[in-house]
Amino acid sequence: MKNKALRWTVLTLFGLYFLVPMGASVEFSLRDVNNTHSFASWGKILDEPDLLPTLGTSLWVAAGTVALTLLLMVPTVSWVHLRKPKLRRLIEGVSLLPLVIPPIVLVNGVLVVFRDAPEVINGTPVILVLEYVVLALPFTYRTLDAGLAAISLPTLVEAARSLGASWPTVLLRVIVPNIRSAVFGAAFLNLALVLGEYTLASILLMDTFPVWTVSTGQSEAGVSVAVSLLSLLVAFLLLFVLSLVAGRRKASRGVA
Repeated sequence: MKNKALRWTVLTLFGLYFLVPMGASVEFSLRDVNNTHSFASWGKILDEPDLLPTLGTSLWVAAGTVALTLLLMVPTVSWVHLRKPKLRRLIEGVSLLPLVIPPIVLVNGVLVVFRDAPEVINGTPVILVLEYVVLALPFTYRTLDAGLAAISLPTLVEAARSLGASWPTVLLRVIVPNIRSAVFGAAFLNLALVLGEYTLASILLMDTFPVWTVSTGQSEAGVSVAVSLLSLLVAFLLLFVLSLVAGRRKASRGVA
């Protein structure tokens, strides 16, 4: 009984920790100039001229970040699990470095590396994609590592290779389907990172959705909070869809 009471107490405290600020944000977004409540701020969202262009830029950057991150990390983490399992702890430690490196250092490092790159990279959202790939490394690695650790990877790969499958076929038709939940989770984390990251985009003078949200908040705070809540709601819906997909896959595997 004591453990159950303690569990519910902790869950209640964590729930209040998240729900109270969200409730306050909802109340603030509904507050108008007369200290009454209306949906005026929510109604102004689609009237903002820079909303759709900046959101489009962020979605484009998110798609590029997700594609490039998974293209690099899925084969790399799979190779580590298959060939160099003793290096997992070392690579995990290296993957955590973006969390402790200051954003300004990360920005300057990437700019120095690509200072002689063509104009299609410098001064465009492409450079932001490269920055976010590095920034998303800790979350992507841990998610994929957990997914691969949950399956019998050597057995699956050996079975596929013994049947004559090439390495690209093994990767695309054996490994990826068995870690689909982890891949979706990594993609969702990358998307959430891009749609919520402000510092790097601001330093690089990129007009992204988070930068627009902050700048709009300086003149129209209610609209800014309403947009932030809307993006948070979309993120919750994406997470819910992801959990449904993962749950259906587990159920189908259990029936099989």
